[in-house]
Amino acid sequence: MMIEGFNSDGVITVNRVVLRQGYTVDDLEERVAMLCENVKTWHSETGFIGGFVCLNSGRISNEGSTVGQAVASPLAGREALIVTFWRSFEEHEASHRSPTFQPLFQQVLELCENGNEEIAYTLLWQGSAYSPEDARAAQRAKSTHGG
Repeated sequence: MMIEGFNSDGVITVNRVVLRQGYTVDDLEERVAMLCENVKTWHSETGFIGGFVCLNSGRISNEGSTVGQAVASPLAGREALIVTFWRSFEEHEASHRSPTFQPLFQQVLELCENGNEEIAYTLLWQGSAYSPEDARAAQRAKSTHGG
């Protein structure tokens, strides 16, 4: 299990933020840190399991993309994903109604060029890499038995 305590019946939420002109990644980091600290403080006992925030690095994998051979993303350094893990969708929704959450959430929305749409996902698979020994055993098995 990659996310400790996250079971397959939980929910994953994803917010996509595109920074509005005049705001910086520092602004985003500061506001999201305040929001995430609030969620950890007030919702760790009411459904919050964990999360992460990632920033578009600008690099595009030509090996993993089938939509052309672009070399750089135009949203580099301006687009971020806020991903959170919850026991249930209902508990997530309750967190958004929290009076301590809403002012901080509004501050994050101020920097969003794209408004906000938070999509909830269910987990289909999670996993981590094999240990070196297990990887070699899996490679031998595949070589011997195909696949």
